Amino acid sequence: MEIDELEGWRRSHYTVEITPEIDGKEVLVMGWVRDIRDLGGIRFIVLQDRLGKVQITVPESDVDEKTLSKSGSLHRQDCVAVRGIVRKMEKAPRGVEIIPKEIKILGIAKQPLPLDVTGKTPAEIDVRLDARVLDLRSDRGQAVFKIRHTVLEDTRSFLSRKGFLEINTPKIIASATEGGAALFPIVYFEREAFLAQSPQLYKEELIIDFEKVFEIGPAYRAEKSHTRRHITEFISIDIEEAFATAEDVMKVAEELMYHVCKTVREKCGEELRTLGHKVDLPQLPLKRLTYNEVIEELQKKDVKIEWGEDIPTVAFRTLGKIHPYFYFITNWPTRLKPFYIKPRDDDPEISEGFDLMWSWIEIASGGTRVHKKGVVIERLKEQGLHPESFKYHLQAFDYGMPPHAGWAIGLERLIMMLTGIKNIREVVLFPRDRFRLTP
Repeated sequence: MEIDELEGWRRSHYTVEITPEIDGKEVLVMGWVRDIRDLGGIRFIVLQDRLGKVQITVPESDVDEKTLSKSGSLHRQDCVAVRGIVRKMEKAPRGVEIIPKEIKILGIAKQPLPLDVTGKTPAEIDVRLDARVLDLRSDRGQAVFKIRHTVLEDTRSFLSRKGFLEINTPKIIASATEGGAALFPIVYFEREAFLAQSPQLYKEELIIDFEKVFEIGPAYRAEKSHTRRHITEFISIDIEEAFATAEDVMKVAEELMYHVCKTVREKCGEELRTLGHKVDLPQLPLKRLTYNEVIEELQKKDVKIEWGEDIPTVAFRTLGKIHPYFYFITNWPTRLKPFYIKPRDDDPEISEGFDLMWSWIEIASGGTRVHKKGVVIERLKEQGLHPESFKYHLQAFDYGMPPHAGWAIGLERLIMMLTGIKNIREVVLFPRDRFRLTP
């Protein structure tokens, strides 16, 4: 099949703009062949673009031979441009169709396709991810990433209105940000470097200059966990605020959750219907549970856990049944939190760290930070880290480090909550996990 050139053709309308009100108007639409039905004497082609779908009706008696021939050579997912006349038709989807005058085939989809975009024939997740570009053309894929776009757009707007300055920090670093072994080493000319686990140290340093900062960017964790909620490359939404405590930034987090939920409900109704999902507005302020209260609740449910232990997944699942929506867990044991989380003044074994939970899944983590250089050095040593590896970060504490607090939200987990998607890989365009490095 010969591929046509675009030449002077330009889209006049998106599919959603084809309505009965423009009956009789000549239009030029572009997109992909979603479906084809040949009923003998008449052919129906569903054309899809980024905003929706429209029916192209090809009656043998009303189109010229060239147009009829081209329509008959089309396959699902071919890229096409159609110039034709809008016709009001009650029986057609949305009560309107286009009778083509000319068709251009701009791109050919190799047959057979690796998966059915309509979803009538379900495909396994790995098959879908291997053919991700095609998979994303599905109604489900379109809905997820339109919601994701809305969340990112709204988050930037919300934080900017709150006075936060957007920053971009290095993703190639010389030493660990969070501590631990979950680092991806890379060759950086003659030296070893790492992919950043988070912008934590940089955002703490930058509040000396800008007071309130936020970043939305990639982060990397070389964790071997292979679950439906873990990936190795993800988008982290981070804030840091000078002259603030954990409670101050918890208020920012809960207001953001309310705002994002409200915006998705208002702007993404069609996408939510496609996904069969409902987003409830959280009641503010969000519930705050201390670590002690959580341990007591779990013990009452016969979960074997003692104070000071990290909470395992099975226990979180139990907790999620008790608290099915958003809530905070505060006052974590200091030893369970990173070195930069401040111990409480009245009880150093307890930290000013918190987690924001959605049911049983952690959405965010944050807290009041340590702002005294000597305490930071002590905390580094307590966690088996070498202060000399953090000399540039520690140097910032010599320039008037203010008390400060912040948090990081995992975008993908938030999108899972807002879309009802159960596998985190489905809310990432091209996910990376322990076993997937392509496409």
